[in-house]
Amino acid sequence: MLLHIDSSADPTADSVSRRLTDRFVTVWRAAHRGTARYRHRDLATDPVPPLTAAYTALGRRVEREGFVPPEKVPALLDGPAERREWELTLPLIEELRSAHTVLLGVPMYNFSVPAALKAWIDRVTFPGAFTDPDTGESLLRETRVVAVMARGGGYGPGTPRAACDFQTPYLKAYFGRLGVAPQHLHLIAAELTRVDVLPHLAGLEEQAARSLDAARQRVDALAPALAPTPAAEPPSD
Repeated sequence: MLLHIDSSADPTADSVSRRLTDRFVTVWRAAHRGTARYRHRDLATDPVPPLTAAYTALGRRVEREGFVPPEKVPALLDGPAERREWELTLPLIEELRSAHTVLLGVPMYNFSVPAALKAWIDRVTFPGAFTDPDTGESLLRETRVVAVMARGGGYGPGTPRAACDFQTPYLKAYFGRLGVAPQHLHLIAAELTRVDVLPHLAGLEEQAARSLDAARQRVDALAPALAPTPAAEPPSD
């Protein structure tokens, strides 16, 4: 399954990350028509609720039990508040566990990821949810993650703001700790996306166009290459 998650607050017409993730999906569907499932989650129109005390209480209880798998968590629930938190959390865990490829649209907000995406990350990262209880290995070690990043300015190596890029290292650290293999994490960045509206970026139009074109090329190359696993999946809706 391709799990497509957008986190931009902007509509597609104004969002570079949304246009690039839509492009990825179009190419992916053309390459894998009828062979895999697809799921889209828009964190702007359907936000993930922030964590509550009931979530953290349940998480600590699960940790004390030795990181039990999700199917055993209901036996540890204490009261309706924890049950509600688990009902909000389990579908997100199941989506991520069932995905062969995760496609993220990630605009840079204040040098990092949007709060909408961070809320999804906080909730889905439940203790033990992605650990094989028999081997201790990550259940996501073969999962492919494609993060399409859009940045209004320039944050690449050698630029004045390179040290302000907390987006790239955060995504690398997070998915690495979750168990995604380094070779399965693909980060694509389109930079200078606000060149048409920010006066101080005037004169960088050519660099912006090259960056966007390079991002499109990487999307076009990756989408057909990330084929579903050999095991047959139900056809996409």
